[in-house]
Amino acid sequence: MADSPQEIQKAVRKILWIGAILIVFTVITVALSYVELPSHSWNLIVGMIVATFKAALVALVFMHLNHEAKLIYKILAFTTVFALAIFLLIYFTSLDPLEFARF
Repeated sequence: MADSPQEIQKAVRKILWIGAILIVFTVITVALSYVELPSHSWNLIVGMIVATFKAALVALVFMHLNHEAKLIYKILAFTTVFALAIFLLIYFTSLDPLEFARF
């Protein structure tokens, strides 16, 4: 915890910066919904990457996971692999069966 007014101001400034970054990436997410990439699959991939980045920021800063013990990182790694598997599953279901056969 912050003990001095300077540490509190530093923590507040950090939280405001992270909030601003999250707002910027939310605008990017909305803008991506209007951009047509070469295929719909690319829209999904880029959207999921932006969403993962935003979720990581929230988890690390606002949930204070950046100060946790090593065990939390192992659990977080498992969760990341699981989320990546779900994202890939969404991606593969959006593919045309003929395109999937080439992959």
